[in-house]
Amino acid sequence: MLAAAQRLRRSTDFAAAVRGGRRAGRGAVVVHLSLQATPSKTTSPEPARSAGAEETPAPARAGFVVSKAVGNAVVRNRVRRRLRHLVRERLAGLPAGSTLVVRALPAAADASYQRLGVDLDAAVAAARAPRGRRSR
Repeated sequence: MLAAAQRLRRSTDFAAAVRGGRRAGRGAVVVHLSLQATPSKTTSPEPARSAGAEETPAPARAGFVVSKAVGNAVVRNRVRRRLRHLVRERLAGLPAGSTLVVRALPAAADASYQRLGVDLDAAVAAARAPRGRRSR
């Protein structure tokens, strides 16, 4: 199970990751990865409240979308449990503050655990890769 701080719950969080993140689909899953922008160092007129205390970065968070097209409730929950377990193992490898939304396609209903893992790894790697310039 993912910790509460690592789960997406609000629809606005899902929408921000889907709209603002990179999308990559592989096999039975599509991932939307939104990397946290690096904060710019600006000087504020306010003094630091505690000079010795460091802010802890927000953890990487994940959410899952498994629609009725995948199957009935039993199948959807099985797919969601598998994806949750796979993402839990890989969440530490994402940068702090990033948001990952994993959308299961109908093919995920028949995919094995290993196949979902391979598809998830490939999709996350594709979403993290820098975009190349397209020539026209």
